[in-house]
Amino acid sequence: MLEGMPLTRADAAAVVPGIALAVAIGLVATLVGTEVPVIGGPVPAVVIGAVVGWLVRRRRHGGLDALQPGVKFASSRVLQFAVVLLGAQLSIGEVLRIGGETLPVMLTTLVVCLVAAWGIGRLLRVSSALRTLIGVGTGICGASAIAAVTPVIGAVSADVAYAMSTIFLCNIAAVFVFPLVGHALGLSQHAFGVFAGTAVNDTSSVVATATVYGRQATDTAVVVKLVRTLMIIPIVIGLAGLEARRASREQLAADDGSGRAGGVRVLRLVPWFLIGFLVVVLLRTLGVLPAAAAPGFSTAATFLITVALAAIGVSTDFGALRRAGFRPMLLGIALWVLVAATSLGAQAVFGLL
Repeated sequence: MLEGMPLTRADAAAVVPGIALAVAIGLVATLVGTEVPVIGGPVPAVVIGAVVGWLVRRRRHGGLDALQPGVKFASSRVLQFAVVLLGAQLSIGEVLRIGGETLPVMLTTLVVCLVAAWGIGRLLRVSSALRTLIGVGTGICGASAIAAVTPVIGAVSADVAYAMSTIFLCNIAAVFVFPLVGHALGLSQHAFGVFAGTAVNDTSSVVATATVYGRQATDTAVVVKLVRTLMIIPIVIGLAGLEARRASREQLAADDGSGRAGGVRVLRLVPWFLIGFLVVVLLRTLGVLPAAAAPGFSTAATFLITVALAAIGVSTDFGALRRAGFRPMLLGIALWVLVAATSLGAQAVFGLL
């Protein structure tokens, strides 16, 4: 239902309670953001959502079961649609310009993150699969990268849960911490957009973090994130090749080794909403979407982002974060800090600050 299949009438009825809750929290958070513009709506949405989710789990037997379909829909599809709408504010020229000038920063942070994941992960005695998941999740695009890599390296469900929990914790921290860092360093809207786009893990948190800082920062961050997400393709293909070679060495059957690894569908690695974002950018460039409509799209996108983050807050499982353990969590936090520092340092080196 939530992974690309059309909604049936029963599916639609199932998602209503969770979406209604997320929208209600989003409205409250938007009012809070209007009264206190410095924090905006996304941050209160996460906080209020987390508190509501915790209260529901404590007071209701079965927890969030009835709300879960709608909460999951709001935290994924609603956020993705918001990213598509953000394309109305940009032209193809701006996408190429921002992506081109920030590519060295993205490549630097990615290389540093993957090398550090291997080295620090070994020092902390984190398993190979788990450090790979945390490394690609931190270096590329959070949950999407973890989901793409999981079948390629044959990661077990426990490792995936650990990696997701670790990345999620860093995502939430980024929404609160990075705008404070940006203001403390006096970063421009463009510089902060590059910072958020290269140093925050997941698309939702990139957009939320940049939205707190400003609209121009959001535009830049989305483009940087778009290019960064495309790094999934060479990374997954590379991992598939390594796994195929290892499978061959272990004398596995050809269909279970190189054939299957080499059969990864490259196009399926690119999230649909990033394609949608580029389509809207094209429509904006061609004038099909007039410039006068951009503010309305921006307002709608910001509210949808707030609703999605409210749902993410509701679905926060603090117990799962505790169960993730100390070592993988420490690895994730170390990589998160290192990537943030590398992003700022690379911007300074390449003259983007």
